Amino acid sequence: MSADRLSSVSKKVKPEGMLLHPLGTAAAPEQELLCIFGTGDFGRSLGQRLLQSGYKVVYGSRRPHSCGPLPQGAQVTSHEAAAQSAGLVFICIHRVHYDFLEKLAPQLKGKVLVDVSNNLKKNIYPEANAEYLQRLIPGACVVKAFNTLSAWSLQNGPSDANRQVFLCGNSAEGKQAVAEVSTKLGLTVLDKGSLSAARELEDFPLQLFPEWRLPLRVAVGLTAFFFFYLLIRDVIYAYVEQGKDISFRIMVSLANTVFPIVSLIMLSLCYLPGVIAAFLQLYRGTKYRRFPDWLDRWMLCRKQLGLVALGFAFLHVLYTLIIPIRYYVRFRIAENTISQIKENKTSVFDTTLAWRADSYYSMGILGFGLFILLGITSLPSVSNALSWKEFSFIQSKLGYLTVFFCTFHTYLYVWNKFLRPSSYKWYTPPAYLLCLVLPSLLIVLKLLLLLPCVDRSLIRIRQGWERNDPEDGSANALLP
Repeated sequence: MSADRLSSVSKKVKPEGMLLHPLGTAAAPEQELLCIFGTGDFGRSLGQRLLQSGYKVVYGSRRPHSCGPLPQGAQVTSHEAAAQSAGLVFICIHRVHYDFLEKLAPQLKGKVLVDVSNNLKKNIYPEANAEYLQRLIPGACVVKAFNTLSAWSLQNGPSDANRQVFLCGNSAEGKQAVAEVSTKLGLTVLDKGSLSAARELEDFPLQLFPEWRLPLRVAVGLTAFFFFYLLIRDVIYAYVEQGKDISFRIMVSLANTVFPIVSLIMLSLCYLPGVIAAFLQLYRGTKYRRFPDWLDRWMLCRKQLGLVALGFAFLHVLYTLIIPIRYYVRFRIAENTISQIKENKTSVFDTTLAWRADSYYSMGILGFGLFILLGITSLPSVSNALSWKEFSFIQSKLGYLTVFFCTFHTYLYVWNKFLRPSSYKWYTPPAYLLCLVLPSLLIVLKLLLLLPCVDRSLIRIRQGWERNDPEDGSANALLP
C-alpha cells in the first residue's frame, strides 16, 4: 500500500521536477558535429565560423596535443577518431598531403568530404584535386566547395563580395548537406553540377581580374591611342612646323586631355549596349531570342566599364585642380599682366565668355557628382539596400543624365573651335571632336527610344508580347 502511494506521488512530482525551461519554449536542438582535417589558417577560420553558427566542431590532426591555438569550444583528436565522429568532413589540407587519407578509407566510407583545396598554378596535375580525392576514397561522397573563400573573409563574416559558395559533386545528398551548412553560415550556394566541374572551380581563384580584362584592355587601348594622337598633333607638330619645344606639356596638359576623353568614351560604352539591345528587341519583335555573344559579353562588363570611366574622371578632376599652381600657367598669367601694363591696355569683360565658362564648369561639376553617385550605388553593400526600382532609377535614368551632362560639358569646351582651320593640324580632327562621336550617337539613339510610339512597343515586348505570337490573334503592328 505504501509502495503504491509512493509511486503515485512520484508520478505527480516528476513533471514539476523535469521542468528545466520556461513554459511555452522548446528544448534546444542538439548541435550537429562537423569534422575538419587541417589546423591551418583556413581550418581555424572555418571552425570559428561553424562554432558561431551553432555547430560543434572536432579537428582531426596528426599531432592532437601540439597543433597550435584552435577556436574556443572546438575539440581536437586524431584523424581516425575525428572521422568516425562526424558525417561531414572538411578537408582543409593541400593535395600533396592527401596520401594518408587512403588509410582512413574505412572510417570515411559513406561520409561527405568537402574538398576546399586550391593549387598554386593551373594544370599542375592531370586531374582536379576533388577528383583525385574521390579516386582515393571511392566510398565517400566528395563535394568541391568553399575554395573560393579566404580565411580572412570567414573570420570577418561574409562580405558582399564573398557570399557565394560554388559547389559541385556527384552526390545530390552530399551537395544538399554542404548547401545547408553554407546557408547557415550566411552564404549563398551556386551548384555547378557534377564533380567534373571541380577543375573549373579550382582554376577560378587563380584568375586575375577575369571580369575586368575587357574593360581594362579597352581603357589601355583608348589611352594609348589618344596619347600618341595628341602627342603627334600637339607636341611633334609644334616642334616640326613652328620650331617650339612644348614637350613639358606631356606630363599635365596632354594627360589632362587624355583622361576626360577616355572617361567620356568609356561611360558611353557602359550604356551603349543597353540601347543596342533595345533596338534588337524591337527589330526581332521578341525578348526571348538570345543576344549575340559579343553583346552578351559587353553587357556583362558594363559595371566594370563604368567604374574604370569613373577612375579616369577622378584623374581629370585632380589634374584640373593643380592647373593654377603650375609654373607654366603662373608664368603665362604674369607675362600677360606685365604686357598689358606696359601697353596700358585693359581687357573688356565678355559676358558671353563668362556664361560659357560658368556653364562649362557647372555641367562638369553636375556630371561628376552624378558619376560618383553611380559609382557608389554600384557597390554591393549599397545596391543591396536599394529596391530594384530605386537601383534602376539611379543606374538607368540618372546614368543617361550623367552622359548628357558630361557630353554637354565637352560641347561647351569645344564651342566654336571646330570652325577654326588651325584646329585641324596636319588635316587631322581635334581629339575632342573624336570623343564626342560616341556619346552624341548614344544620346540620339536613346532619344529615339523615348519616343512614345517606340517606348510603348518596347515595354510590350519586355512584358512578354511577341510580334508573331501564334496565340495572339490580333494583327497589331509592332509600332502603334
